[in-house]
Amino acid sequence: MPQFAANLSLMYTELPFLERFGAAARDGFAGVEYLFPYAHEPALLAAQLRTHGLRQVLFNAPPGGLARGAMAQAWDQGARGTAALPGREAEFRAGVLEALHYAEQLDCLRIHLMAGCLPEGADPAACRQTYVDNLRWASAQAGACGREVLIEPINPRDMPGYLLQRQDDAHAVLDAVGSPHLKVQMDLYHCQIVEGDLATKLRRYLPTGRVGHVQMAGVPERHEPDQGEVYYPYLFGLIDALGYGGWIGCEYRPRAGTSAGLGWRTPPSQ
Repeated sequence: MPQFAANLSLMYTELPFLERFGAAARDGFAGVEYLFPYAHEPALLAAQLRTHGLRQVLFNAPPGGLARGAMAQAWDQGARGTAALPGREAEFRAGVLEALHYAEQLDCLRIHLMAGCLPEGADPAACRQTYVDNLRWASAQAGACGREVLIEPINPRDMPGYLLQRQDDAHAVLDAVGSPHLKVQMDLYHCQIVEGDLATKLRRYLPTGRVGHVQMAGVPERHEPDQGEVYYPYLFGLIDALGYGGWIGCEYRPRAGTSAGLGWRTPPSQ
């Protein structure tokens, strides 16, 4: 079985955020991810990681706004990143630098940079060029710090208007940016909704070394990966067979309590 990281933004929500680290460790997770760390001082989060023997494997750069209250408000109001939004380059760069500061304190290798949802009337070509230019700058900054930045195709049902939606398009962006410090965050939930054919996509992209992180959830309800239209035991075996050594983030919403829903981690044959 691959190595799984608990997503503390969606899992263990029955507990206050800082108590979720211990709950994940007690359930056998060795890694954690979440959307944003910025509501807490990095030293406080680092202490939780050390206390519970956990690895921070991923978090997002700010979705918009810079002050802590502004970041949370921006997300609640629908901000989904600024990387592809012309005129907001300074805001994007400040957010990347803040994310890199947290990544250093949390010993986290990877940061997800959200493209953003295109405003009505936006010029797609201008947004694409802004995206490439911003990612080229961010990749250089990350590489200088020994980090990687990731881009993730996201389905338009959950996030209407999001710039990046397909795996092939994400890899085309990597080609345009041309940095070894930029990789793809391959979320199988989003990929199934937009494209399907998950096994073929995994066989195509995992061996390239350009997928820096994988995420999953059941489809279509985004619950545990033990029901729905995707048979994850097969995909987990394929991921192992393809030699993927990274993490799989469990970015799903538990149906009825996180710990009670972890039976999917036991292979069906056992």
